[in-house]
Amino acid sequence: MEKRSLSFYVLAAFFGLFVLFLYGPTLTIGILSFQGPTGGLTFPMRGVSLHWFRELFEQQAVGDIWGAFRRSFALGLMVMVTTVVVSVMSGLAFRKRFKGSGVLFYMAITSLVIPSILISLGVGLIFNQLGLKIHWATSGFGSQLTWTLPFGLLIMFAVFNRFDKSYEEAARDQGATQWQTIRHVVLPIIAPSLIGVALFGFTLSYDEFARTLLTSGSYNTLPLEVFGMTTNVTTPVIYALGTLTTLFSFGIIGVFLISVRIMAKRRAKMGNDAGKAV
Repeated sequence: MEKRSLSFYVLAAFFGLFVLFLYGPTLTIGILSFQGPTGGLTFPMRGVSLHWFRELFEQQAVGDIWGAFRRSFALGLMVMVTTVVVSVMSGLAFRKRFKGSGVLFYMAITSLVIPSILISLGVGLIFNQLGLKIHWATSGFGSQLTWTLPFGLLIMFAVFNRFDKSYEEAARDQGATQWQTIRHVVLPIIAPSLIGVALFGFTLSYDEFARTLLTSGSYNTLPLEVFGMTTNVTTPVIYALGTLTTLFSFGIIGVFLISVRIMAKRRAKMGNDAGKAV
């Protein structure tokens, strides 16, 4: 058996502390959400129950929790679809160099280094100047795209940079049109990356706070609703909400990972069938 050095245990302990730092607050909230009916916001716990989870599904006097959840979910889907479509189209367009492509690329990713609150303020001011109503589905949607699109673009550019064009050439040699080549050759090959872009788009939108703060209008998204609850809620019901939203996020990630696994198995099976046919 290989003997571990002292440096190994030091690095392992450091990594353990790092993981605890990342997930400790989430675990603490999860534990405190199971407080009894007389429990408070801090330790020690006063009993164990599901009381505060049941409170979430009753009429709340502190805000519109489920309305905010529906808005965040709908906004996440809108951002996800738009991010995937625009990223794929941009990735295809940037495969060929054109005048101004470098400037356009850097302009597209500049929003990643600009403070998010300034993006939110800028989008809100533009809508005001144009006489448009500030609403989570319009101005909020636009401000969140400035956050998700650069990630989608970077992923797609990396994917197409490694893409083997011989597959497309083979399809064209067989008489396929450009659209048929994209639909039946390119998209199936890059499908796992598309799922990754979709996951980025949805999760980044679902929990985005700063870029939505000044662009959501009179209707809060879930992160804004949770922030508002921190100022007027003094019961563990806010912890119960945090636990459920965290589980929902992990569930979404799990669905995407399962989709990637299913697609990988399907591609492997198709490859084996093609090999047998040959």
